[in-house]
Amino acid sequence: MTRRFDVGDHVSWNSEAGRVSGTVSRVHTRDFTFRGRTRRASEDEPQYEIESDRTDHVAVHKDGSLTRASGDG
Repeated sequence: MTRRFDVGDHVSWNSEAGRVSGTVSRVHTRDFTFRGRTRRASEDEPQYEIESDRTDHVAVHKDGSLTRASGDG
């Protein structure tokens, strides 16, 4: 799988609270630690750090759980 999103892209995903949107702030292509846990990432399967539009929450998701938010390219 190739990278679908870049820093600055506006994306959305489903959460326990419903649909959430935010902006990609970082793209991980190597394993990394997030909130004390090792997250697996690679060039073929990157993970995206996303800053929520409505709160100061930062989430990490893979391609499969993200969609380009309405109004973006």
